Amino acid sequence: MSDSFDGDMVIRDGRRRVPVVEGASPSEVQDPAIREEVKRAAVWIGMISAVALIVLLAQPLLIILAGLVFASLLDGGVRLLGRVLPIGRPWRLLIVCLLTVAFLLGTFYLTGVQVTEQVTQLRTTLEGQAARFSKFLSSQGLMPGASDINGMARQALSSVGRLTSWVGTAIGALTTMFMIMIIGLFVAMDPRTYERGVQWMVPVAHREEFALTVRRMSYTLRRLLAGRILGMVAEGVLTWAALMLGGVPMAMILGVLTGLLAFIPNIGAFISGALMIAVGFSAGTDTGMWAIATYVVVQTFDGYVLLPLVAKKTVDMPPALTLGTQILASALLGILGLALADPITAMTKAALERRSERAGEDADDQTDDDTSESNKAR
Repeated sequence: MSDSFDGDMVIRDGRRRVPVVEGASPSEVQDPAIREEVKRAAVWIGMISAVALIVLLAQPLLIILAGLVFASLLDGGVRLLGRVLPIGRPWRLLIVCLLTVAFLLGTFYLTGVQVTEQVTQLRTTLEGQAARFSKFLSSQGLMPGASDINGMARQALSSVGRLTSWVGTAIGALTTMFMIMIIGLFVAMDPRTYERGVQWMVPVAHREEFALTVRRMSYTLRRLLAGRILGMVAEGVLTWAALMLGGVPMAMILGVLTGLLAFIPNIGAFISGALMIAVGFSAGTDTGMWAIATYVVVQTFDGYVLLPLVAKKTVDMPPALTLGTQILASALLGILGLALADPITAMTKAALERRSERAGEDADDQTDDDTSESNKAR
């Protein structure tokens, strides 16, 4: 290839000379109207492609979002620990991770055998109760035959399997959890680096507003997760103690399940209550009535005492809004979408509140400008 620059326009890249060929391109569009239409078409094609890409990548995006939620959870623990330990962030993060691992290992070590036995017993009990309930409905003419029930169950399970096929196996679920924890851990190690990278992709004129909105959203998410953890611990412990006091079988596993399902408001409470009542009636009518009373008392305390106190200090979201979001997220995105419905709603709420606040600030500035111009005119 020749290094001659004869007949070419020359620009410089530092000390180097770069030749640029002159003359019109055969693909150049000269008509301004055609140029404008091509730009509009490119914008629409880009938007459609972006929506299609989001739909195709919905599950991986949910995994990334779950990783960010886990990172926010770790970040909240690091910030809380920083109030009492004036040491570097990496050391505080290490302490939070070690305490979390020690708690999980200690819990499984101390209660592993009992929980394993109770899980097996719980499955057997629920199967027996479901069979008795189906038999009762069939005797009353309110339920189709056993063969039809089996066919309906297979259809329902196959539909759920199609909806959540990406976590349909134990290996897939473990892999998903591992990726979520790794993403969360990496982001929690140095969140400022990732924040700078995302801000860099935003136009300069909108960077300040974007940074403020992201900060509000992350603050809201940390408060939401803190309230969720407090509610999970309270519900689990209260349920365990009450069921054990009433002699309900498998009190420990029911308490653990109630605490875990409390992460998903409304729907989680309904599932844990159904399990609790089914196990209670398997041991007798009195035990079943105690299980119902326990469920009512715990949920009443949680709904009228604990949640208002937590919401006052954290994030106040209307129950109908969260339930509607959970229904939509579970139908569109599966189990992980249901688990992340609350964080998504809280962050969206924070972003919309900031947008409304910004609109109010702009309106006030416009009013002040109009007032100043009116005073000058006088």
